[in-house]
Amino acid sequence: MPHSTQTDVIPDDYASLSALFQPIFDELAEGSSLREQERVMPFAEIRRLNEVGFGTLRVPREHGGPGVSIETTMRLLIDLAQADPSIAHQYRSHLGFLDSLRFQPREIQDVWYPRVLAGATVGNASTEKGGNALGRLNTVLTRTADGAVLNGRKFYSTGTIFADYTRVSAGLEGEDGRCFAVVATDAAGVTIEDDWDGFGQKLTGTGTTIFDDVAVEPAGLIDRIAGSSDAVHEAAYFQLILLAVLAGIAHAARRDAAALVAGRARTFNTGSGLPFREDPLIQEAIGRIAAKAFSAEAVVLHAARVLDEGVASAGGNGPATDEIVQSEVAVEHAQISVPELALGAAQDLFLTVGASATSTSKNLDRHWRNAQTVATHNPISFRARAIGDYWINGTLPEGLNAIGDATKGSKA
Repeated sequence: MPHSTQTDVIPDDYASLSALFQPIFDELAEGSSLREQERVMPFAEIRRLNEVGFGTLRVPREHGGPGVSIETTMRLLIDLAQADPSIAHQYRSHLGFLDSLRFQPREIQDVWYPRVLAGATVGNASTEKGGNALGRLNTVLTRTADGAVLNGRKFYSTGTIFADYTRVSAGLEGEDGRCFAVVATDAAGVTIEDDWDGFGQKLTGTGTTIFDDVAVEPAGLIDRIAGSSDAVHEAAYFQLILLAVLAGIAHAARRDAAALVAGRARTFNTGSGLPFREDPLIQEAIGRIAAKAFSAEAVVLHAARVLDEGVASAGGNGPATDEIVQSEVAVEHAQISVPELALGAAQDLFLTVGASATSTSKNLDRHWRNAQTVATHNPISFRARAIGDYWINGTLPEGLNAIGDATKGSKA
């Protein structure tokens, strides 16, 4: 359960935060490839980051936190993802929950902000693998005389295996709509399985979580109102974190490509005869990788500034403000460009030193595999269509409440 943190000494500017966290990021980077190759889950590494307060960055100042902006948080996540994208990715769930708290009633905030400041983290259990209709959920919250109980099965439970709590999206038995239920990961009836089998992001804990008559405390019941500031902001924020991870992967590809070239003496008989580090064509290849990483980060940080403006505009959890709606529009644009940039950087790495880069001992293919895995979270074609509709017809991007089986069109 929660550990104490150093939130009383955490600054809110990037330079100071980087000085605090970058030495830890550098240590994480040294072991990142081996952890992935040997499937060593990063429990100790995540615990260390939590102990120095990484999970508290977005706790508002008025609640005793550092109140770090979204833009600065994304800069730090990009740095962390460059070191280890799986560790950065698993913070998506926690940071999403933390931002959602900004729109909750004071009595909910007064329970959860102190827990987070004491070191607690929150995972995610939203998506079901199949068998639920689009917009509805098979995981159900049932109200009882003593409170509420939760039953269901989730997949893609990113971060839950590392967290003290997990936030579960659930339907309401006998009622319309849905809510979130936040329960302890060690509560009676909770089973967490490390069965994520993706070819990338192997250490995010993105597997199955089962809930069998799990009791939910009153402060663990959080409403979700479609079209509210909370719902629209969090949808954009959740996706922005993935884009920050992609930007970090692009920087890791640039780092490793440059290091490979700088240390290489051997050249090709078809080349210029110059050392690789002096060959103009190889320099150009590294320059193109670096430009892709730079551009990916710039897009993410621009979108982050739009989200900061959106949060500043919201006075509660009423209908989403125009500024918060623009947060979703900004992230939709970014979701079309950033994955392409990150995947390009990861692929172009192999244009620098040839077949030796494919050695399994180097594990350089992990950059492409990790980027591709993150990029598939939301089909880019759907995002591009939504943005096209926005610019042609003024139609605002809108989600369909919950992932599930299609209910329209052919039954085949």
